[in-house]
Amino acid sequence: MIPAMPPTATASRQSSHAVLRFGRFAAMGTVAALILIAGVWASWGTAQHVMLTKGRERGTVDVTRCGPDMCTGAFTPLSEGAQPRARVEIAKSVAVEKGRTYTVVLKPGSDDAVRSGPAGVLYAWIPLGGALLLASVVVAGGLLRTRAAWVLALSGFALLTAAFFAV
Repeated sequence: MIPAMPPTATASRQSSHAVLRFGRFAAMGTVAALILIAGVWASWGTAQHVMLTKGRERGTVDVTRCGPDMCTGAFTPLSEGAQPRARVEIAKSVAVEKGRTYTVVLKPGSDDAVRSGPAGVLYAWIPLGGALLLASVVVAGGLLRTRAAWVLALSGFALLTAAFFAV
């Protein structure tokens, strides 16, 4: 026969399990929150110029040349106060091709352009879409919250899919 444990040992064991569960919840919650914050931070660098266009120079760029990382072209202003420029730079991606014209917003104080309109907004938030997908894995595996994980994963997938078709 196995002797019964004293009541204090059982209570102590339950208490230590609760502390470990809380520690796992706190650690994984922190990791998931940091992933989402990093996604917003990475996206906001471009998204702020696309979404908050008041007072910024808006126009079109006719892409004439593309290098490995950047494409260049002439800027034609569409907004009041914008100046035409012979050469502005736009980041080369699958969404930018030589010979095409894109609506852009210029970053203040520079000749760097970012795409505007719905395609530009979706393209700017792509890092957040990736962060949502990654955080969904942490939420499902570390926090054991499958419904919340599905919401995060489907949100990230929807954002990336919309960006793919808009660009």
